[in-house]
Amino acid sequence: MDNRVSAGAAANAFERARFTGTASEYFGIWIVNVLLTIVTLGIYSAWAKVRRNRYFYGNTVLLGRSFEYHATGMQIFIGRLIVFAFLVVVNILAAIHPLFSLVTTILVLIALPWLIVRGIRFNARVTSYRNVRFDFTGSAGGAFVSVMLGSLVAVLSLGLLAPFASRWLNRYIFNNLRYGNRPFDTDPKLGALYGALVIPAVMGAVVVSALIAIIVVGIQASDASSVESDPLIFMVVSGMYLVVFGLIIIYGLAGLIYRAAVHNIVWSSTRIDGRHVLQSDLSRARYAWIAISNVVVTVLTLGLMRPWAAVRLARYVAEHTAIRIEGEIGEVLTQFEASGTAIGSEYMSMEGLDFGF
Repeated sequence: MDNRVSAGAAANAFERARFTGTASEYFGIWIVNVLLTIVTLGIYSAWAKVRRNRYFYGNTVLLGRSFEYHATGMQIFIGRLIVFAFLVVVNILAAIHPLFSLVTTILVLIALPWLIVRGIRFNARVTSYRNVRFDFTGSAGGAFVSVMLGSLVAVLSLGLLAPFASRWLNRYIFNNLRYGNRPFDTDPKLGALYGALVIPAVMGAVVVSALIAIIVVGIQASDASSVESDPLIFMVVSGMYLVVFGLIIIYGLAGLIYRAAVHNIVWSSTRIDGRHVLQSDLSRARYAWIAISNVVVTVLTLGLMRPWAAVRLARYVAEHTAIRIEGEIGEVLTQFEASGTAIGSEYMSMEGLDFGF
């Protein structure tokens, strides 16, 4: 009896992911990628992306097995080449006649949702876990509403409708994601998403208020420039630049806090096959600190600490991501593998190209 209880408890416990890579290992891959990309005038960047992703996927371990990345450098390179050629043609046409610019802009807006879908589908299909490929079944119409229209709504509402945009986007992605033939589904609640917006909204209000104050001070300083001394004007202008820089930092911090909170809400309301629950418990403050300090350290070391920063963030996110398998873990995973192998083999000829979206 006790053995059955302990086995059931173990089967229903959340199992956390791990990241096993190290900064020193990744530095070797990173420096070679950088040097070869420079020498080849950027051409090698496609193969550099493959090497980077294979390292990070291969070192992300869940339930004792790591993920795999199957894309090739040539797939990514050809996709980028097509996009580059398209942009060149667009610019040439725009230079010939302004009307062409309007037409090409409309064509880009029409093609963008399709490109977004192709990009998400490509990245899903070149990813596998336990020899089972992922897939994405979303439509271009869904991408238009959730990605393009959602972003527009968030911007035009000054962020007040950002939770709606976050919900549209994540429901579109997760509800169209498949692991083999097993569907994902998520339904993040608007109340929780608006709760995640409270702190960033307060920080945003501070930013707006400070910007208004800066504008007022700037106008007053300009009016007084004819009677005040040059050193005073210099001090005022210098102070304004410092304040603006600080406000940019606050704005970025607010975005990171909101991103971490939404990540937790969405992942923790996501299920696989209707019963296996995902979980994320990132600390918003810790996530923001890691992201910002990574940027600072990378800049101060002229990019040499970029591998350390990337590994540091990947390890933190992995360690705060978990899954709870309903049922006996070995049996469930065996069922996943059995049902997903045949489907995964079909994806080998369906991956297509990576257009970078």
